Formats: sequence, structure tokens, C-alpha cells
Amino acid sequence: MTPPRSNLNERSNTVANRMAASAERLAVQIHHVGDGRVIDAGVWVRGGFEAGLMLARASVADLAEISIVPGRIGQTAIPVVAVHTSHPVAACMASQYAGWQIKLDGYFAMGSGPMRAAANKEELFQDIGCVEAPTCVVGVLETNELPPEPVIRLIADACGVSPNEVTLIVARTASVAGGVQIVARSIETALHKLHELSFDLHRVVGGFGTAPLPPVARDDMAAIGRTNDAVLYGAEVTIIVRGDDQSLMEVGAKLPSSASKDYGERFADLFKKYDHDFYRIDPMLFSPASICIQNIDSGRVHCFGCVNHD
Repeated sequence: MTPPRSNLNERSNTVANRMAASAERLAVQIHHVGDGRVIDAGVWVRGGFEAGLMLARASVADLAEISIVPGRIGQTAIPVVAVHTSHPVAACMASQYAGWQIKLDGYFAMGSGPMRAAANKEELFQDIGCVEAPTCVVGVLETNELPPEPVIRLIADACGVSPNEVTLIVARTASVAGGVQIVARSIETALHKLHELSFDLHRVVGGFGTAPLPPVARDDMAAIGRTNDAVLYGAEVTIIVRGDDQSLMEVGAKLPSSASKDYGERFADLFKKYDHDFYRIDPMLFSPASICIQNIDSGRVHCFGCVNHD
């Protein structure tokens, strides 16, 4: 399904402008770093659930509906982040996926958002398209520091815009807003796993996903463990696809996180075991706990994996 005519960055910039206009109510703070705009949603400020929802909406270029709904893990009540989209490839892969590591002079952040579609630095875009040349760019940074001016210039140069056309929305993992935007990636992790398995993502025409929102951890390292556990062991995703069923049955068994050799341990323990190197962890682990594939051409449904309440 083709996304709406206005481009990804323009859509995300509209969300960012709404955040800036409601900064006090959202408990976020606006900074002008050089000529760029930085919206702090969870580094030095309190932020909150609504800021997290808007942060997540910006990360998907406002091409998905995102909400917080009641849920349970066993007998314990816990908030759940629910996401649904009719533009899964554009929203989740061209925009939301954290595919850009921002590294400069000791500064580090995981970069997502539609600025990636303007930079076009990832091989992923050769498969999905969605590359654009916008007049402004928006990025979402998972980081515990506000970006300095050289980072603004680096992103502006990579995206082909002026620094005054760069907006970065930032939150640390150990924050309410940061947790919401990470746990809102249930569909994205399913699509990324499908892409890793060489599945044609253009067959995916819709998606719905949920994942439990864990309590805010005392530090970012503990928060990385909790948010990853929420997706790996708690996310449930339904995707709507077209085409043949045989390929769905073949790829489906490899889709849930339980298909990985690293499945079954707390992510914090895995991360420590691999010396805090994401790239040493089995890449097949990064996917939802449960995934249901609905084929709208054949009417058949294929379900794989299950939530691990323990």
C-alpha cells in the first residue's frame, strides 16, 4: 500500500511541531543546538507517557496509531503499548527501525526516524525504496546525552539539508518516554526479522502489535534489558500479507524469538555474557514472542511462537 503523498520527514516534522507547541504540558524541553532543534523527551526532563507516544509517532512518521492500553502478565496489571499500521514498510522499516548509529567524538546514539530515508546510508533501502530528498529531517535518538552541534551538522550533511532544518527528539532508555518508543517496535521487529530471512516485505500490507511496557529501570543498561525482554518474550504481532501460503509456512517457523539459540535468558544476562556487544548476540533473537500471519489472498492464518510469561 502506498503511503500518503506527503513525505515521511514532513509528516514527522508535524508531530515534532505539535510536541514543541505543547512542551510544558508534555514535560519536554526544547533546545536550540547551533541552528538545529532538539526536543528532550527523557534525557534531562521527566517526560511521560504522552511524550513517549508522540516520540513513537514521530519515529513512524505518523503512519501508525499508537496507544497505551491495560494489560496483564500473570496476575500483575501492566500497561501495554499497542500499534497498528496500514503502511508497515514505510512506517516501520523506512522510518522507525534504529538503523543509524550516530558516532562522533565520543558521542553515541542509536538513530531512528525518517531522517534515515533522507540519508539513505543503509542497504535496507535498496530493497524497500522509500528514499526521499526532503526540505527538513526528523530523527529520534536513543541516548543519555543531548546531541552537540557537530552531530547536528553531521546529520544535516548526510541528509542534504541545512542544520536549521534538522529536528532531533531524544530520550534515554531509562525514561518513561524512551521506554514507550522502544516497546512500540513490536511490528518493526517482526518486519526486520522477515527482511533478515529474505522475505519480500512488499507483500506485507498491514500490521498490529502489542508489547508490555516495563517499569522504568534505575539506569540505561538495566532499561535495555527490560525493554528487550518486553519484546522478545512479551510482544504479540499480527501481520497481513498477500501471496502464497507455502512461503509463509516456511518462513514462519523461523520468525518468533524462540527460534534463536539465545532464547530463554534475560536480555540483560545475555548482553553481559557477550560483553555488551549487540552484534555477538544471535540476530535471530530480535523478533516478537508470537506472530500470526494472515494471508488475505488465500484466507489462511499461520501462527508461530507464544508469550513467555515467566
